Amino acid sequence: MGTRAQRGALAPGGVVGDGRYRLLAQFGIDERAGAHLWRARDGQLRRDVALTMLVGDPADPEAALLGRRTLERAAHAATFEHPGVARVLDVLSLGSGISSSEGLLGIVVAEWTKGTDLIDLVAERPVEPGAAARMVRALAESVDQAHQSGLVLGIDHPQRLRLTPDGRLRLAFPGPLPDATLRDDVKALGSVLYLLLTGRWALPGGPPALAPAPKSPTGRIVPAKSLQPRVPQELSALSVRTIEDGDHGGIRTSAAILRALDHAAEAAERAKQPAQPAESDGTVWTTKKPTTDKARRRKLALGVTVLVCAAVGVLAWLGMMAISFFQDDADTGGPDVNLADPTPTQQEGQPGGGGNGADGADGAGQQAGPPVAPSSIDVYSPEGSPDSPGTAPLAIDGDPTTIWRTDTYQQQLPALKTGVGLVATFDEPVDLSAVRVIGDSPGTEVEVRTASAPDVPLDATQVVGEATMGEVVNEVQLDQPPQTQYVIVWISRLGGEEPEFYSEFGELRFLSAG
Repeated sequence: MGTRAQRGALAPGGVVGDGRYRLLAQFGIDERAGAHLWRARDGQLRRDVALTMLVGDPADPEAALLGRRTLERAAHAATFEHPGVARVLDVLSLGSGISSSEGLLGIVVAEWTKGTDLIDLVAERPVEPGAAARMVRALAESVDQAHQSGLVLGIDHPQRLRLTPDGRLRLAFPGPLPDATLRDDVKALGSVLYLLLTGRWALPGGPPALAPAPKSPTGRIVPAKSLQPRVPQELSALSVRTIEDGDHGGIRTSAAILRALDHAAEAAERAKQPAQPAESDGTVWTTKKPTTDKARRRKLALGVTVLVCAAVGVLAWLGMMAISFFQDDADTGGPDVNLADPTPTQQEGQPGGGGNGADGADGAGQQAGPPVAPSSIDVYSPEGSPDSPGTAPLAIDGDPTTIWRTDTYQQQLPALKTGVGLVATFDEPVDLSAVRVIGDSPGTEVEVRTASAPDVPLDATQVVGEATMGEVVNEVQLDQPPQTQYVIVWISRLGGEEPEFYSEFGELRFLSAG
């Protein structure tokens, strides 16, 4: 039968549970509960089982109490049956299957789950995003059904999970911590998704074999997409929003995770291409920009619009010159013209204003001063990885045909992200009356916000103007001319239509207050 395991000497070949279970191999330790996870052989029924053994001193009242609570929750979970959870076969406690000499507070016996250890699964490289989403969805189904029954599963440790031969994640070692909550299960789903996508564990108490998820200087988890660029924005945002407890649209229920994964799966099916490029990794997820033909047509339309506006301005100027010429011939007694007083078109083209020849047309009739050029502009994305950060400067380069564009989303804001935008930094505080937005993105809802710094949270900024983009040239009038050094042009709703939502800015002009 083997050697009886003594306190602190659990090893392959030892026996526990009054000699019934022979230890075969250890699969992990959940340090938070002193839970040792083993595969063992049931000597009576001659089958392999999964043992969650609570190691501790029975003479320690606090440890014994926590052990009893864990065993009670495990016994309650024995009534729950689902393919995503190993069935609890027995719960052993001191005096009922365990002797005081074994150094154990209790054992949860469950059926053995064939398959792959989760840590081994991500050891070489992260899982392909589509497969990761399917795995987490199967696990989320079991969590959702358990929560509907008022049960906490306790999936917040990766070594308690295994991947079955049919590709499903399964809770192989049941036994939730005494203080585990429904919210802990939900956060664990986000952390499991993050682990599959990046190979990093994002919750406290993970095994030493897994590197923890990196954090930003503000303490937030670095998005999965920043570590693995091929991860689609929707899955990257879903994992972080599920884990974190912030006020930025967090996901707090398993039902919400299932809906988000279903939406993402539907979008992935629509995004499938008949043939994959040679360099593709086979993924059906996409955050691709719109096709080249569409982009060229939009760019051509924008360029034509700018040229038409410029042509109208030139014709108007020629007409005024002709009228002035004939008037001068007919009436030489009119008022003198002050050539030092520039026209509105000339004002906007002054140095530092970012003029490009189209300003005279798109600025006609606006009661605003000349543009003020920011010293820099960056993507502002407080809830995830930035959208196209390398092209942000194109929004202030003076050429409306060069474009900064968001990522393409399969769901409209704020399904997976509250919004995204650009933050302009000025060398010193400026007084602004309006922000002119040039871009072919009808339906895009924009807000102009001021901030005390370029990287503050969204709720620390102030909305001073808002508008919905219609034609190519749009002007956002500011309620009161604010004096600020940081201006955010925030997109709260994207343009486009299902399944491709995106917005783009060809040029941003920050108009002074006079």
